[in-house]
Amino acid sequence: MAEKRGIQIEVLPLASENALAVALQGGRVDLIVSDWLWAARQRQAGRNYQFAPYSLSVGAVMMAPQAGIASLEDLKGHKLGIAGGPVDKTWLLLRAYAQQTKDIELTAFVEPTYAAPPMINKLMIDGDLPAVINFWHYNARLSASGMRPLLTVEQMLRDLGIETTPPLLGWVFAEQWADENREALRSFIQATYEAKQILAESSQAWERLRPLVKPENEAVFAAIKEGYRSGIPQRYGAAEIEAAQRLFAILAQEGGEDLVGRMQQLDTEVFWDGFRLP
Repeated sequence: MAEKRGIQIEVLPLASENALAVALQGGRVDLIVSDWLWAARQRQAGRNYQFAPYSLSVGAVMMAPQAGIASLEDLKGHKLGIAGGPVDKTWLLLRAYAQQTKDIELTAFVEPTYAAPPMINKLMIDGDLPAVINFWHYNARLSASGMRPLLTVEQMLRDLGIETTPPLLGWVFAEQWADENREALRSFIQATYEAKQILAESSQAWERLRPLVKPENEAVFAAIKEGYRSGIPQRYGAAEIEAAQRLFAILAQEGGEDLVGRMQQLDTEVFWDGFRLP
């Protein structure tokens, strides 16, 4: 898609989220996939990065059916596996949700258990964790193993009064670079959405990606396809940016300076104005 628009893409494989950030900050790459909160913290530190939407797919609270957990209240006294660490955004959102809708102080209600995403999945499948918070593609694998969502980010946002789900993951890039390459960047992002549309409609297109996805079985492959497709943004504009501001306020209250630094509010300049949906 990008090539048809005259855009040459060079993919630089990197091993971790930190490596992505270092590569962007060091000028080794022009774009990475990250979240607007990270980009906003960089802006606060004087590094003017911006964000364009990539996906709605984020974490969820998954539960093991055999654990007998049907509601948030049923988590009382149980271990809760958390893949992203103490400032994982889904964990912080769940804490806010529990406090505001159930009057539950979640840190005293459950036993948080932090581990890397693959370990979280293994512990749950082995029966050592009755409920976990993990990233969407790991949740897809849990779903294929019979685990079920207890709460999604969308459900929690809705119950907290945020009806519009903002994209959390996006392309992040330097503002100056975006200014200098505005049309090329817009064309690139439009090309990615053309590719998303193909993946939303074509199972054959996914077969070309099988060697990259490396699914353990067909059930995992089907779950990953479903998770990816459900995360494709259909709208992105003023409503989504306002929803991001409201979500920031919730996360800042729960995560404090460890998460948001000294930011008092989300700088809307972080959202690049060169791309909107539809």
